[in-house]
Amino acid sequence: MVRRGGPVQPGHAEAERVFATLRTGAATTARDGRRIRLAADPSVRPARSQAAALGLKTAAASTADTECPPAVPCAFVAGSPVGRQVSDRPANGIRIDTIVIHDLETTYDAGVTGLANPVHPASTHYVMSSAGAVTQMVPTKDIAFQAGNYSTNLHSTGIEHEGYAVQGAAWYTEAQYEATAALVQYLAARFGIPQDRQHVIGHDNVAGPNSALVSGMHWAPGPSWDWDHFMTLLGAPANGLPGVPRTGQVVTIDPPFAENTQTIQVCPSDDPTGQTTACADRRQPADFVYLRTAPSETAPLFGDQAIHGTAAGTDRVSDWGSTAQSGQQFVVADVQGDWTAIWYSGSEVWFHNPGGANTKIGYGVKTIRPVGTTAVSLYGSSYPDKAEYPAGLGASTQAPLSMYSLPAGQAYVATTGPAATDDYFPSSGAVVIGGKKMYTIQYNHRVALVYAGDVTATDAVRHGED
Repeated sequence: MVRRGGPVQPGHAEAERVFATLRTGAATTARDGRRIRLAADPSVRPARSQAAALGLKTAAASTADTECPPAVPCAFVAGSPVGRQVSDRPANGIRIDTIVIHDLETTYDAGVTGLANPVHPASTHYVMSSAGAVTQMVPTKDIAFQAGNYSTNLHSTGIEHEGYAVQGAAWYTEAQYEATAALVQYLAARFGIPQDRQHVIGHDNVAGPNSALVSGMHWAPGPSWDWDHFMTLLGAPANGLPGVPRTGQVVTIDPPFAENTQTIQVCPSDDPTGQTTACADRRQPADFVYLRTAPSETAPLFGDQAIHGTAAGTDRVSDWGSTAQSGQQFVVADVQGDWTAIWYSGSEVWFHNPGGANTKIGYGVKTIRPVGTTAVSLYGSSYPDKAEYPAGLGASTQAPLSMYSLPAGQAYVATTGPAATDDYFPSSGAVVIGGKKMYTIQYNHRVALVYAGDVTATDAVRHGED
């Protein structure tokens, strides 16, 4: 249901969230790494009859319809016209099946102002403040240039967040988490989007659209975004069974955020606030596990091919290639003692997983393997073949990612079912649907696409190969 732009009372909505938190309790992590907990008090209730006497300000009516849940204060500011395309999703056949979580790398007001600049080349559907108020900037029916990948933009809705990835714990507030969860639930219900980590993703999980752009794709919202907590607010925590995984099973990465303390290097170029003046290591709770080339803490970190070639990875905050993130799913390649190996980016990589503490055993998903005995190509986009475009419409380029492949003998988790290739032309409103289908798979820290005809799909096993 589309809510007409009209008066909202953000103070009331925020107060309701505060009292709900008081009733259920909460926990967060301070910037210095301390864990702060608020005990639950189920008896706390707001005195709503006293609200009128407080004289809370009413937000100005928006100038257009907004698409937000009633509990979230919502206004509309038009995004840059060159950062969006007018469309009619999903009525015109372009599905909306993904929600992308971003961070602004600036403040709320500066972010909205910048994205409204008529020459800005990007936009987003929503911008969320640390206080839990949202500005919608692009109608959901339209395409916002928000993910750095046009194929992803076609099928997604983007939510930017006030904050800085390297200072995440100071900006990603409980009010922001709760308001974003309410917005995601609203969008998921409206468009039939599953509320899981395969369909609610970070900008850092988006595929690079072509070989030249993979290494420079964004790494926000960063390691301080508490995916475990956020998915719990959605009512969709990581599913799976406890226990030590076996070879051939699927695992969901699920480290306990507060206790999952990792060393992360932050350098001045990672921090636009200017607060980081020299490269330094930080110990902080994180939403990932590090991946190594052998089952040992002294083994080198895995280096993603697009960033490092054949060299080792690093613990730099922007080096997404050596991490597996909370909620992501992979096929187990081997187990040795407290270490679990997974197929990842065409390699066998290892992470510390004593007693299965950092995983759950997944089920109810499809795993993908090459049809034959040779590696198959992977892609960052999903466009029809050139011959499938009608005369007069230029075909988008579809080429394999040169640094990646899906080797024979390895298996990966399909994050969605096979979907038809497609493209869109805003000048005429034409939608081109191709005859081939592609799977999206969890290939490494990011997803990748593979033609359905090149792979076989099987149900994930519960008990493994042995």
